[in-house]
Amino acid sequence: MSTHTRRTAPAWFTATIAGIFGLFYAYAIWAGISYLVVMAQTASAIGGSLTPVSWIAMIMTIIVPIATFVIAVLIGRGREAWKLILMLLVGLAVTAVFWLNVQGFTATQVVFQ
Repeated sequence: MSTHTRRTAPAWFTATIAGIFGLFYAYAIWAGISYLVVMAQTASAIGGSLTPVSWIAMIMTIIVPIATFVIAVLIGRGREAWKLILMLLVGLAVTAVFWLNVQGFTATQVVFQ
């Protein structure tokens, strides 16, 4: 019978890692909010509004970073520190890919009515 013990990071270290990565996720959320506000103001300035699909895409730029951060922290807690860091990095990568997709969508589609 093996006596493999699982080494976990201390709670303060896990919280520090999550806090540092949380700043990057907060920046992604802030960028999503500012992009939504700028696009809505631009549409209003030309006498129109955003299409429903544009609203959904831009609101998702705010929701996706929150969801990926929460999922990464929930999956990564109680594991080694490098696994938590890896999960948070993957979450940031997913957020970045989604952000680029929304940027591409709003740059090539009609987003104003």
